Amino acid sequence: MNDRLYIFDTTLRDGEQSPGASMTKDEKLRIARQLEKLGVDVIEAGFAAASPGDADAIKAIAEAITNSTVCSLARANERDIRAAGEAIKPARYGRIHTFIATSPIHMEKKLRMTPDQVVEAAVKAVKLAREYTEDVEFSAEDAVRSDMDFLVRVFDAVIEAGAKTINVPDTVGYSIPALWGERMKTLIARVKGADKVVWSTHCHNDLGMAVANSLAAVMNGARQVECTINGLGERAGNASLEEIVMAVRTRKDVFNCDSKIDATQIVPASKLVSTITGYPVQPNKAIVGANAFAHESGIHQDGVLKHRETYEIMRAEDVGWHANRLTLGKLSGRAAFKSKLGELGIVLETEEALNTAFARFKDLADKKREIFDEDLQALVSDEGYAAEHERFKLVSMKVCSETGETPQASLVFTDDGVERRADGFGSGPVDAAFKALESVVSSGADLLLYSVNNITSGTDSQGEVTVRLAKDGRVVNGQGADTDIVVASAKAYLHALNKLDAKLERAHPQV
Repeated sequence: MNDRLYIFDTTLRDGEQSPGASMTKDEKLRIARQLEKLGVDVIEAGFAAASPGDADAIKAIAEAITNSTVCSLARANERDIRAAGEAIKPARYGRIHTFIATSPIHMEKKLRMTPDQVVEAAVKAVKLAREYTEDVEFSAEDAVRSDMDFLVRVFDAVIEAGAKTINVPDTVGYSIPALWGERMKTLIARVKGADKVVWSTHCHNDLGMAVANSLAAVMNGARQVECTINGLGERAGNASLEEIVMAVRTRKDVFNCDSKIDATQIVPASKLVSTITGYPVQPNKAIVGANAFAHESGIHQDGVLKHRETYEIMRAEDVGWHANRLTLGKLSGRAAFKSKLGELGIVLETEEALNTAFARFKDLADKKREIFDEDLQALVSDEGYAAEHERFKLVSMKVCSETGETPQASLVFTDDGVERRADGFGSGPVDAAFKALESVVSSGADLLLYSVNNITSGTDSQGEVTVRLAKDGRVVNGQGADTDIVVASAKAYLHALNKLDAKLERAHPQV
């Protein structure tokens, strides 16, 4: 059995399907560069047929990434596969990942196709994809509820057609580890040509077992795991990349394989994805949570002080903690600033963009004594959408909050370049700011989420605010960062309004 475990990251595709987590092309590029630095084998950059914007982002990633394979998802039809093929053309290493549902409920209710038609479509899709690349992956959607004999039949056919990777997905997060491991073992034993392909698994977390199921598959022959940073993904999310990688690496006595992931880049990747998508990481999240290596109990503290391994099975430094201090300050120059951005995978295309970012950095350095990598990530992300999408922009604001008095907010913002003033009252300064904006904008959107997280430690830390708005079936996240949390909140609300105004539609790959 091969001792190499391939890591297939789908943060930019499946992760982006989380409500409000849609990313711009530039944001996707920043994450892709970090994934390459992390050592990810395959980056699923998107779903080319979903929209021209998604295809353009995949193409840009294909042009920028040289060490990782760049992949596009495609349904088993000619339109999707040709769109994927064109999008990955610039890639040094390109892959097309085509899929079709194989469970009775999906074939009958969704596809309205017979089993014979599904097999025919799968074979045709793989053959067409091979016109663009030899690296073709095939997935049997909803394999968890598919008939075993039919799965064997489909996989036999697509391997004969030229598929190089066979993915067995638990699309609905239904399985449990013992059964999932057995299913993988049985498929490898029964499918003709099983030894000629890489077996993969893709598990969702609806029952909280995505990582456990993925690891069970690895123990039974899978050598590719499809996962996301922070476990990001629709519904309850996907298998968490950081947990998969560190479980396999920490328990070498159990797993006869390892990935080529540079674990020291795990925490930077986690923080970047969290900053860009607006999905905060819970403090007790394994590996990347703020408390993952914290010890509160006196017994634990005593043990760790005497010998670290009494309560720690891995070192915080090994996954990227305590390596985030930025050595720049208010006296640093543009060249050092630009160099540091490059280290973080942030590429500003124009001198004007660099000058703007540098000016904001100087402003931040005046407010904060210590600057961290996360501050820079937030600084760049806080620019929001590109200028063509930025209808609303905060100019200034004033809030008055006093015990026994109703809080009041006054804001000045631009609407397509025209300054407008908004005033409002609320139960608190943030509520007053949002009501003031709505009194002028009248978006009609529903506020689904308001979340505040500190970017770094200390009372001078920037606060990062996420605002989730919904309107007419569309859900968007807006982010804002500032050392003043009320200012960050106003920025986040306006950022969300800009996304609603942009009306960037994405097709769902499962529809």
